[in-house]
Amino acid sequence: MAKTLYVGNLPFSASEEEIRQHFGQHGNVIAVRLVTDRETGRPRGFGFVEMEDAGAAAAMNALNGVELGGRPLRINEAKERGPRSDRQGGGGGGGSRW
Repeated sequence: MAKTLYVGNLPFSASEEEIRQHFGQHGNVIAVRLVTDRETGRPRGFGFVEMEDAGAAAAMNALNGVELGGRPLRINEAKERGPRSDRQGGGGGGGSRW
């Protein structure tokens, strides 16, 4: 099985390949996804690394707090995101005026 790790406080200059190599020292990296801003395309300073279970645990223990590009990494197991609420409609609570 595979686990997905949240990796925070990444330097904005980090590349997917650099992260793959960094985490690959601890196990098989299946995928790397660095998050970028939708409007500007700039890195947001965090991403996700998918690894096999044993490698993910080893990487989390070995790399959490370790500096990369002068910034201490924050690593933990990614949590599934809940359903997003419908942002249309404005809501102010209460009942209808009609």
